[in-house]
Amino acid sequence: MNIRATDIGGEPPEGALTAAEYVLGVLDAASRRNIEARIQHDASFAAEVFAWEQRFAPLIAEIVPVPAPFALWPRIQAAVGLASPSGASADEAPTPFWQRLGLWRLLTAGGFAAAAASLFALFLVMHEPVAQRTPHELVATMTQDDGKTLFTATIEATTGRLVIVPIMVDIPADRVAELWLIPPGDVPHSLGLLDPRHARPIVVPPALRAALAAKSLVAVSIEPPGGAPHGQPTGPIIAKGEIALL
Repeated sequence: MNIRATDIGGEPPEGALTAAEYVLGVLDAASRRNIEARIQHDASFAAEVFAWEQRFAPLIAEIVPVPAPFALWPRIQAAVGLASPSGASADEAPTPFWQRLGLWRLLTAGGFAAAAASLFALFLVMHEPVAQRTPHELVATMTQDDGKTLFTATIEATTGRLVIVPIMVDIPADRVAELWLIPPGDVPHSLGLLDPRHARPIVVPPALRAALAAKSLVAVSIEPPGGAPHGQPTGPIIAKGEIALL
């Protein structure tokens, strides 16, 4: 998909079309990686991307939900590598992830936006060779005190890989969002800084992977640039949630 100059009203500024295509998600993986690298060091281009995100945001409200036909699910199952082995009986076949009760409890609690983001992140995590997947998936929904979902996470405990997806998060311009893992009865452990506008994969250090289990907490705090200076949260915790088995 390409955007024409006439679509945005006359001749666009340099980088505008590329920024718009990035926000729409129509670029290939290599192009997206190049753009994400550019955003980190090109402030004017990053501002252009943000402007397009704001411009397209109202369109989300105009989307009318359409029930997916049941026949679509087997195709998705095959696409993410979850199709039952040929010859397996119905009793032997694993339950598809969209039929697991834990998933729908998570998505109902998090609302429609969290549901969409969680499914997208889960697809990213599970679209790996079968031999590299863990037998169980862990998830977390990080909410404010009023119950509003700010982040969702899908977690591979064995590899320590998390995919964090922000949901309409507003971080002050002079602050950063930092992710924490809090095992039961333990202190918070920093897992690094988050991008409040884009999904980000994070790899947990091997020493902390045993804590990627049900009942551990994941939380996000607001910190000064560069993150918490002494390895513990200094700003407010804006969202938190328990890790749960999917």
